Amino acid sequence: MDRSTALTPRHYIAIGGHGPEDVVADARGRVLTGVADGRILRIDGLTEPLAARVEVLAETGGRPLGLELLPDGALLVCDAERGLLGVDLADGTVRVIADEVAGERLRFASNVVALSDGSVYFTVSSRRYPLDQWIGDIVEHTGTGRLLRLAPGDDTPEVLLEGLQFANGLAASGDESFLVVAETGARRLARYWLDGPRAGRAEPLAENLPGMPDNIWRGGPDGPIWVSLAGPRVPPLDLLHRAAPPVRRAAARIAVRAPYRPTGGIGVLAVDDTGEVVHHLARNRSRFRMVTSVCEASGHLVLGSLWERGIALCEPPAAK
Repeated sequence: MDRSTALTPRHYIAIGGHGPEDVVADARGRVLTGVADGRILRIDGLTEPLAARVEVLAETGGRPLGLELLPDGALLVCDAERGLLGVDLADGTVRVIADEVAGERLRFASNVVALSDGSVYFTVSSRRYPLDQWIGDIVEHTGTGRLLRLAPGDDTPEVLLEGLQFANGLAASGDESFLVVAETGARRLARYWLDGPRAGRAEPLAENLPGMPDNIWRGGPDGPIWVSLAGPRVPPLDLLHRAAPPVRRAAARIAVRAPYRPTGGIGVLAVDDTGEVVHHLARNRSRFRMVTSVCEASGHLVLGSLWERGIALCEPPAAK
């Protein structure tokens, strides 16, 4: 992998809420995000960040994570507590689309993408640990993540993939022939084929990433897939993942009780549909920590974070 270039901050925008875990951009350059108290927010005016406006669009009654804007202006929300939700942005109405899968309650839904045929795909990060104990799954390396599909008109998701290591961000290829799934606990991007002779099969797309991938975002079929890196590679954790399950479980019990503070190193990647890294931007000492999402909006790279109380606007990379 090529050496990284600098991830250069421009502005920080406080949003009056904690943990804007995912950020997505609409066609007008506004950014939508969800925060810990259940609100869905929209940040407008990024061309003049000092005068940016924050508007409350809806309240989910849970903990919103991954977001997906639909062509009709509605919003899909993966809520860690309530399941897959639909939000009418015109009036703030929230409805539950799916809250059960394979006979069990749907918990820790993480990220979602809708395709042109009306099908919806979304991830479940862990079936063992809730959001507030996410580090336990990373340490134990449970492999209980899932990729789910909701067919048009259905209200019950089907399980497409199991055994994923903390399934997280999700995006479609430019031609919608496959999905890209971020496996945070394995530091890789997986490819799940939707069409062609390998349909229904999964394979690595990019492995040994320089950090743990979280949410991923694509602005359009011709653009790259932006990958947030929520934390750096931790060599002792790589060794622990090769230990016996009882050892990992014991370490996880300690991890969920220990105070957590993210490092000052942050980074994002942009990859193409072959898994080739187009951009790798990083900063070793950042006041903005734990980057869990990234998108492009109004001439900025916009960063979200499970840790922070605002979003960061950064210099976009030079075109290659």
